[in-house]
Amino acid sequence: MKKLLMLMAVALLPLTALADSDNKYGGENRGKPLLPKQINAKWQEECGACHIAYAPGLLPADSWRKLMSGLDQHFGTDAALATNENRAITEFLVKNESNRWRAKSAPLRITESAWFKAKHGTHEIAPDVWKRASIKSPANCQACHLEAAQADFNEHRIKIPK
Repeated sequence: MKKLLMLMAVALLPLTALADSDNKYGGENRGKPLLPKQINAKWQEECGACHIAYAPGLLPADSWRKLMSGLDQHFGTDAALATNENRAITEFLVKNESNRWRAKSAPLRITESAWFKAKHGTHEIAPDVWKRASIKSPANCQACHLEAAQADFNEHRIKIPK
């Protein structure tokens, strides 16, 4: 009987780990894949004109909807688009949202999410690192994640510039 219980416990471990990863960071978790196979060229062109076109899987649908509905005041800049362009980009982002976000939160900034803070907190990155001229802010993903534009944030391929 002990062996049977032990086997059942071992068999359930992967399911427990999966549930933990979904609940990690208070339900705020980026999904996988971060970028869909089919890319929206307008999203890449318009969003990538000022910063990297952030991968849709980094935030939930509600975040993308809020962000796209306020482009006329996009973090201090007027980034308004024609209605049809805005609709197409919004649909792309919403369709490819994080597939593991379980929290009710919908931050406007990726840097406000619990998983971002856990991965980039002061225990990982000293506050003065963000102030370096080569980095400027936590929103400048590609400063350290050289493949950020391809949604590759593998921690083994990070190079923090001086």
